[in-house]
Amino acid sequence: MTPPADTGAPVDGDGRAIAGAGPDGFFGVRFESIGGLGAHLAGQILAESGVLCAGLNGSHFSSYGSEKKGSPLQSYVRFCEAGREIRRSDPIERPQVVVVFHQALVASGNVTAGLVPYGTIILNTTVDPGEMYGKLGIGAATVGTVDALAISVEESTRVNTAMMGAAARACPFIDPEAIRKTLAGRLGHRYPELVEANLRSFDRGYDEIRFKSFAGASTGAEPGPSGQEPVRVAPSYGYLEAPPGGVILQPGSTVVRNLSASREGFVAQFDPGKCTDCGICDAVCPDICFVWEVEPDGLGEGAVHLSGIDYHYCKGCLKCTEQCPTGALTVIREEDGWAEANRIPLYPWLETEAAL
Repeated sequence: MTPPADTGAPVDGDGRAIAGAGPDGFFGVRFESIGGLGAHLAGQILAESGVLCAGLNGSHFSSYGSEKKGSPLQSYVRFCEAGREIRRSDPIERPQVVVVFHQALVASGNVTAGLVPYGTIILNTTVDPGEMYGKLGIGAATVGTVDALAISVEESTRVNTAMMGAAARACPFIDPEAIRKTLAGRLGHRYPELVEANLRSFDRGYDEIRFKSFAGASTGAEPGPSGQEPVRVAPSYGYLEAPPGGVILQPGSTVVRNLSASREGFVAQFDPGKCTDCGICDAVCPDICFVWEVEPDGLGEGAVHLSGIDYHYCKGCLKCTEQCPTGALTVIREEDGWAEANRIPLYPWLETEAAL
């Protein structure tokens, strides 16, 4: 592993105090992810490494709704010096480091909320740090990007170990060897055959992340610029305006909901030249992503043909690729902007209304 770059989270001369901590004395790391990518375990291992190996005090917990793949998840790690106690377990609203496991979360949620001025944000993406900074719309910060998905595929691991390696570069007060030791210990008890691959994934995340710092318009003494203010989710209703029990006013499966953030980096690619319009894909699709059209067949009747996929509703389960008998649907790595460029609108009238 190469020496860490200056990521805005330095330590003091004796290597024990956390010089990057906030005014409250805490150094916060927030993982932004979806269920299934291993962010909860990554937070556990990072916190354990800081407490047991670096001599710090630390705490960890995660926040999520339905415990299933694709659901939004946030994992929090809070560190402080050994002589200070942690008597709080609230979400970290002013993190020094934000680690984003899924690039689509940038568009679907405010992942930069509360990031301190000159803090560090790390993203799992193929996009260059400079281009990513423009998409984030933040002020003074250090942006790090790493292709953790490619690393996980090549090493046959999950995304989380590569992202742990990248996060270690932004937390130089913890020896990366301590994190490697904790990681090996966690996996060695139940999955010893996976230890070496995950250690390689960790090392590659640590070495391959690219950092770039941006001055922005904020100063260290001021609150963060627009887009970096802490966000607290307020209750939708109070006791005076709550609807009758059992009434769901905001169902999860609506025509306006975009499921792109639920995908784990892969989508189904459609090849119309191999399609026989058998309809098996539509039968196994749980989210009605396939778009069909009626075309004249020369006999005075209409023939139904598959015209494409509306990736707006695709959560990336890939059941269609498993069942397609002709190879018309294949699994590909989802690149930035590919799904939007290749989607066929299932409800064209929604596009028209949005334009108006």
